[in-house]
Amino acid sequence: MFGVGLSLSFSDFMRVVRHPQAFFTALTVQMIALPSIAFLLTALLPIPVELKIGFIILAASPGGATSGFLTYLWRGNVALSLSLTAVNSALTLFSIPIVVNLALHVYLGKSTDLHLPFWETVGHIFFITIIPAFLGIFLRKIRPVFAERISKPAKLIMLGLLAIVFAVKLFGNKSMGGTGLNAQDILLILPVGLIQNAACLLVGYFALYYMRAPHPARLTGAMESGVQNTTLAFLIAGNLLGNADMVKPALVYSMFSFWTACLFAYLANKLAGKDTSLRH
Repeated sequence: MFGVGLSLSFSDFMRVVRHPQAFFTALTVQMIALPSIAFLLTALLPIPVELKIGFIILAASPGGATSGFLTYLWRGNVALSLSLTAVNSALTLFSIPIVVNLALHVYLGKSTDLHLPFWETVGHIFFITIIPAFLGIFLRKIRPVFAERISKPAKLIMLGLLAIVFAVKLFGNKSMGGTGLNAQDILLILPVGLIQNAACLLVGYFALYYMRAPHPARLTGAMESGVQNTTLAFLIAGNLLGNADMVKPALVYSMFSFWTACLFAYLANKLAGKDTSLRH
């Protein structure tokens, strides 16, 4: 996120403030449309109730550092992405308990006194996402030549670190931070996850298309909607609810959503006649 911040200036955020329609449209999609999609899909598809609740928890978890990085790589509106992350992360403290309790009531006939740990949640978002990005922005403002000089090596480091994270998730065992899923789990969850992912990407993009937002904002809406904060979903399902089965949808989703988002961004840029290469 520090590397992402090196590509931004404070004037980028002022453009978001002056033209807030895209921001509020994307925020509405994240807060209302995505949980609605998950409730609809889980009502229609024959999967165990714990997995249904897991998919709803996933949909209620907003985009985080990965969606911001993807927005940056594929030439979306990065300032809009970071603005959405900052605001929806605060709203999550209130929205997730409502959505999760509704899912528990619908599928298990019970509710729980669910409260997100305030400082842990805020710290996760701001110390991992917002603060490093703004440090990059600040460095670019006070030392623009130095910021430009280190931006290319920073991008290579970002890609390398991200590759390591995904390698651990895909191939590591539980003690190493991997998923520990078996083939049966993946075969059951993967088709549902792909449907939910495709629906979220499309709704995020076309909601802003309908509002006549420019293409970079539409792409940002897709990335923020289709790439969820799976770490937050792990926290809710695993730590707060203590249900390993509810964690599994987020685990499987984290294995493919980065790559499906990249494919979507490539095709969207190509169909819009935009540059289809990664930002360099």
